[in-house]
Amino acid sequence: MNTTKSHTKWIGGLAFESTNPGGTITIDASKEQGGSDSGLRPKALMLNALAGCSAMDIANLVGKMRAEIDTFTIDVEGDLTDEEVQTYHAFRVSYNFFGSDLDQEKLEKIVKLSTEKYCGVMLMFRQFAEIEITINYFAS
Repeated sequence: MNTTKSHTKWIGGLAFESTNPGGTITIDASKEQGGSDSGLRPKALMLNALAGCSAMDIANLVGKMRAEIDTFTIDVEGDLTDEEVQTYHAFRVSYNFFGSDLDQEKLEKIVKLSTEKYCGVMLMFRQFAEIEITINYFAS
């Protein structure tokens, strides 16, 4: 069994310094929520985790499958419930590939492998929310 650790320290108000094996970030609430707007939002970080996990898969698979792309981006939107304690219930993940000769069939296979097999964050999120996947292609 592998264990990942993080350490979070209160630095005042609603701000925290949070460290994991890859580095340190500041987490804070918006001014409307009583924070000082000095850091990233905890729930929004979940969107970054989803995109980052899948992005690493995509980068790895693009190399292994010799897909020709210039670059790619991933956009994630999450819908929160209207309850007092808001939780995500749906996500939309858009994969955007840029290149002059994109093999759409190969890129669709790569995205499918990430979203259905390799991305552990995606697999966890599917247990509590609906996830809609779109793939966009742009000539560069």
